Amino acid sequence: MTQTTVTSRTTTTTTTPSGLRSLHLIRVAFSLIWVALVVTTSASLVSTDRPTVIAAVLLVIYPLWDAIATLLKRRIAGTGPIDRVGATNVALGLATAAGMIAAAFFTIGTALLVFGIWALLSGAIQLVVAIRRRRTVGAQWPMVISGGLSVLAGASFTAMSASATSSLASVAGYSAFGAFWFLLSVMALSIRSRREKR
Repeated sequence: MTQTTVTSRTTTTTTTPSGLRSLHLIRVAFSLIWVALVVTTSASLVSTDRPTVIAAVLLVIYPLWDAIATLLKRRIAGTGPIDRVGATNVALGLATAAGMIAAAFFTIGTALLVFGIWALLSGAIQLVVAIRRRRTVGAQWPMVISGGLSVLAGASFTAMSASATSSLASVAGYSAFGAFWFLLSVMALSIRSRREKR
């Protein structure tokens, strides 16, 4: 559910909304495909189960994609080299992917713990970035709400990791909800762009 890169203050507002819309649409598509794969292959796995190969691959891909999306944001928006916040997000995504590889040798509960810590931290970054970006880009309220919800979801996943009945279905729900907020962000940015052209 995270989009945690920040725009440079020297960036023009005409290219950034277009780049953000493109990336958010890509993220919506990725999240929906990821959710469909989790639901059809791994949703029944509970905390005490060991991840299947498919579940492990899906759990590694999700934070890895978030790191890649941060890099794609810079290329799509044409805003130059990655900044410190973006670099932090990339490092966090890569560390989480590595954590998921390790969790694959333990249980789904371990994976939920890693996922929860990542969702909490990346959600906090997203929240800060969206608030900062409001002045330069605008239309950031979906990302502010999404970041706040990601923090809450991360805390929830961390708590759920100790429960024997927790499953990967909750993670799929998190990703689906994230796709919804990215879609709202696309709509908000499009409306703002139309207003500025008038």
